[in-house]
Amino acid sequence: MKAIRIHEDGGPEVLRYEDAPDPEPAPGEVLVELRASALNHLDIWVRKGLPSVPKPRILGADGAGIRVDTGERVVINPGIEHGDVVHVIGEHGDGTNAELIAVPEAQVYPIPDGLSFEQAAAFPLVFETAYRMLVTRARLLEGEWVFLWGIGGGVSTAAFAIAKALGARTIVTSSSDAKLARARDLGADVTINHASEDVKAAVREATGGKGADIVVEHVGEATWRTSLDVVRPRGRITVCGATSGPNPPAALHRIWWKQLDVLGSTMGTRQDFEGAYELVASGRAAPLVDEVFPLSEAAAAHTRLEAGDQMGKIVLRIPD
Repeated sequence: MKAIRIHEDGGPEVLRYEDAPDPEPAPGEVLVELRASALNHLDIWVRKGLPSVPKPRILGADGAGIRVDTGERVVINPGIEHGDVVHVIGEHGDGTNAELIAVPEAQVYPIPDGLSFEQAAAFPLVFETAYRMLVTRARLLEGEWVFLWGIGGGVSTAAFAIAKALGARTIVTSSSDAKLARARDLGADVTINHASEDVKAAVREATGGKGADIVVEHVGEATWRTSLDVVRPRGRITVCGATSGPNPPAALHRIWWKQLDVLGSTMGTRQDFEGAYELVASGRAAPLVDEVFPLSEAAAAHTRLEAGDQMGKIVLRIPD
């Protein structure tokens, strides 16, 4: 089969489109003939060696295709539970940037009606992550204000879709006016250009001086101080990443003065995936696809993802 593999750590140039051995399903596994695979920042980190993985390694956590033994169109839940630990496809084993993959049968679900392979591949990891952040950890309530950094990225767009589906009000930021205009078209209640506007003042005005009930934080050092500013007293900050650095100014006094809940959240459980899946399958939340590249052009897709130009998920199309 053809696959995208890495043999060393590095930039997009280390991605190789090459022949790889066909997977052999173990007992309890099924073979999926993949048609689409979506990119995540996890792919970039694995490619760069953070975390380091055995080589060669096929990248890719998200995938959709055809279950070989039944002919059913299926989407893959990328989080495989081992007790309290979740192993992610493409990080802890070979991934979905390939023509074939063998996965535990419990990880495959029917593609919801009306979704293409590309749309189906675009939602699993980020929707599962966002659902756990907002619903399981932060216990989002209808009518609450949710503040989202960097609309356009995978987690932010997924969290936006879930928040809207559950009746929350949304405040989204970007440094791109074009992305903010698209967010308004998609139903964002408030948009803020964090490069040119006073974010704290804009949130205060939008919420009548109260602040956001929930802040979705995945940026880290560059945004943490402002996240503490814009969340309301007794509000919640959910943290799933730190792409700008993991060591922001702690400002611990702000946490106890405002009596904040800071909630760490990583990936999700089967229940989180199924909660997100139900929202997509019912049509209440929809994955957003940015651009589709052929599998052979994975390096160009990685370059676009690293540049941060996307509005939604970047997807690789896999030929049959």
